[in-house]
Amino acid sequence: MNEFMKKAVDEAFKGMRSDDGGPFGAVIVKDGEIIAIGHNEVIKTNDPTAHAEIVAIRKATKILGRFDLSDCDIYSSCEPCPMCFSAIHWAKMRKLYVGASRYDAADIGFDDQYIYDVILGKASKQQVKIINIDREECLAPFVEWSKKNDKVEY
Repeated sequence: MNEFMKKAVDEAFKGMRSDDGGPFGAVIVKDGEIIAIGHNEVIKTNDPTAHAEIVAIRKATKILGRFDLSDCDIYSSCEPCPMCFSAIHWAKMRKLYVGASRYDAADIGFDDQYIYDVILGKASKQQVKIINIDREECLAPFVEWSKKNDKVEY
């Protein structure tokens, strides 16, 4: 078994057995060295975004002191949910190694299909009603950002 994926699986067991959250683990690697390890902490923190990949990304960015992880790879014990998949892309990571599939996760009650359906516009019902208000006022920060000379692009 790949040594980094083994660490991700071990972390999944650790978090699950501690009742921190679901059975998911992630490891971030840079230059062949582990930078950060995370497991699902949704129950422990009451934070629905505290998935293994997000926890690991937050640790790695803190350790490295930067938001760009383009020189890092991530090992996830399971195919990431849409939120984590997006975060991996926002962090510009090089490679994503996955173990179990999202279908394996769905089989044990972690089903993200509804979110995929919402993203694709295929959902038969809307869990969250979206109401657009105050667009003009909300564009003001965008206008200022576009004129800002010292902005940091990401």
